[in-house]
Amino acid sequence: MSKETGSSISSKLIFCLLAVYIIWGSTYLGMKIATKVVPPFMLSAMRFLLAGSLLGVIGYVKERSWPDRRQFLSACVVGIALIGIGNTTVALAVHHMPSGLVALMVAAMPAWIMGMDWAFFSRKRPSYLTILGIVVGFVGLFLLFNPFHVQENRSFPLWPVAIVVVGNICWAVGTLLVPRLPMPTQITSTAVQMLAGGVFSFLVSLVFEPGAIDTIPFMTTEGWQAYFYLVFIGSLVGYTSYSWLSKNAPPRLTATYAYINPIVALFLGWAIGHEDISAMVGVSATVVISGVILMTLGRR
Repeated sequence: MSKETGSSISSKLIFCLLAVYIIWGSTYLGMKIATKVVPPFMLSAMRFLLAGSLLGVIGYVKERSWPDRRQFLSACVVGIALIGIGNTTVALAVHHMPSGLVALMVAAMPAWIMGMDWAFFSRKRPSYLTILGIVVGFVGLFLLFNPFHVQENRSFPLWPVAIVVVGNICWAVGTLLVPRLPMPTQITSTAVQMLAGGVFSFLVSLVFEPGAIDTIPFMTTEGWQAYFYLVFIGSLVGYTSYSWLSKNAPPRLTATYAYINPIVALFLGWAIGHEDISAMVGVSATVVISGVILMTLGRR
């Protein structure tokens, strides 16, 4: 490898890492802003139907392939699990809770993936360091949302916590299904997943968010800016950066986004969204992120 080529790869590595760190960490605040007028499921439908359509065109131009029936159905199942339920429940939660706290709950995703994989898929027992990380992570979440501790100044309900847990489980299952199902080529697969998740979110919105379509004309300028940011930056640039990292960077380095994202989300929620960060939130965040780091280091 020439010095110029090595330098180019290093620069791209840094750019993609920063993109995933900042972009994916900022999408929590973006969803909170965009859902001020348009309900969460309708927002997700709008976001992923547009992003999936654009990515589908890109995938066809670059990959020149189209999935067969089994591949298409597999991608749809994964898309409903990852996007239709997993991502949309996050949009629902940030609508009712501080975006930084929701990011901390999502940071525990590696625990759900490893636990579900151990229980239902590979049956491969995690390392002791990983198990320790899972325990530490959930202790941090308990400190953060302790239902037995009455907080008079709590400004948000706790029921979205259960919604995020369901979404995390669905995201974990979808992630574990990907290598076990016949899937299309990479970009086309992601496009189909986005479209399937968008259609699912739209149907759910029609049932549980009556009048959601009528809210679209009332979207504020700030809301539209957040929406297009989620589509073009969050979905397309963020995905492209993560896709490149998954092929060209060490897995442990790529996995660092899991504990950088909540830090970014907490900071942006405080600096831009005017969300309160109490001492307990700081302590709980430190415990959760420590658990995620242990889980990452403990991967075999």
